[in-house]
Amino acid sequence: MEVHGEVWTLKELFVYPNEYIYWSVQIVMYPFMTGLVAGAFVLSSLYHVFGIKQLREMARFSLVLSFALLLAAPLPLLFHLLQPTRAFNVFLTPHFTSAIAAFGIVFSGYMAIVASELWFVYRKHFVTQALLLREKRDKSLAESLLHLLYSVLTLGAYDISEEALRKDEQAIRWLAGIGIPVACFLHGYAGFIFGSVKANALWMTPLMPVIFIMSAVVSGIALCMLSYIVVMEARRRRVSGTFNSYQMTREQIRGVEQHEVTITARYLVFFMIFAISLELLDLVFREYTALKSWDILRRVIYGRDFLNIFILQYLVGNLVPFALLLLPRLTIRRAVVSLLLVLFGVFMMRWNVVIGGQAFSLSFSGFMHYHLPILPHDFDTFKEGALGAAVILVVPYVLFWLFGKILPVFEPEETH
Repeated sequence: MEVHGEVWTLKELFVYPNEYIYWSVQIVMYPFMTGLVAGAFVLSSLYHVFGIKQLREMARFSLVLSFALLLAAPLPLLFHLLQPTRAFNVFLTPHFTSAIAAFGIVFSGYMAIVASELWFVYRKHFVTQALLLREKRDKSLAESLLHLLYSVLTLGAYDISEEALRKDEQAIRWLAGIGIPVACFLHGYAGFIFGSVKANALWMTPLMPVIFIMSAVVSGIALCMLSYIVVMEARRRRVSGTFNSYQMTREQIRGVEQHEVTITARYLVFFMIFAISLELLDLVFREYTALKSWDILRRVIYGRDFLNIFILQYLVGNLVPFALLLLPRLTIRRAVVSLLLVLFGVFMMRWNVVIGGQAFSLSFSGFMHYHLPILPHDFDTFKEGALGAAVILVVPYVLFWLFGKILPVFEPEETH
């Protein structure tokens, strides 16, 4: 019988017989996806909590994208589990006796916060659409279903007076303020899981949760910016006449996009400074303390994983985009390249933590190499390979597209 992980694990020198790379690319994708959730929500809160009006439209975009990412965040764990039917027990029996079990409470609470904030943001739209479809005669089947959907989404709250909408804005501000620490805790507990593993010298550090949180904010902001640019450019290309349905010309759409990206890039650089500083601080601290395990960690960090850590993660994924974003007169093309590199750098950070932490044997005398399955030859190599990771990345955008059919994500706030 084939052992889980045996297919993609190569052993070198003295490695125990029961040691393999058990946590594959899906465990890399899990903290990466939860980090995107937290970062996207923090970006949306820059407007809802701190009142940065220049980010109003991007904040609405980020909130919807954060909810789509949130629904897809547990999928890597379901792909990785050998018995995925038991996964729902985390939500049925949550408790704080283990970090994994606490996930049920944190995830459910955070989903309730984001769903409630979305409801308050778009409640007026739900009410107006429900009333318009109610008054319309000879409705088609699709319109009847939409009327039913919008009527349910109103939750019976049809009051859209100025006082009611003002209370909605207050509720949005409170929910966004509460959601920021909850979002950070949602991703910080992933770092806590790694940082509390005493048997692994690379993971055992109290800075791990903080490093995960800061890099999560960086990746979430970068993904929202990148997605916003791509979607806005696609909408601009679809404009066929002089004006589109919102009375905005092609030049105006491009101008709004440029302005928001420039403002958001400043906040991205700010969080990148903290993320890079924490990662370097952890590396310097490890080298300064030089514990017993530092000998093999040094061989892994400065030797076998030098390319992944210092070239791909720090240089390509951190320093290069940091310099590109700091250069004056930021252009959209330069921003896109920078954002792609930032996302790559955060992914490599997750890769180096998850895969690199399993690269050396507990004997401290051997190493293991992980080979990512590219072309699957069975279901196990599909869900634990490159195609399985690609499916995880596509699912949030499918959900976002479905939400866009119901929510006016790009409609100016004054029109609904």
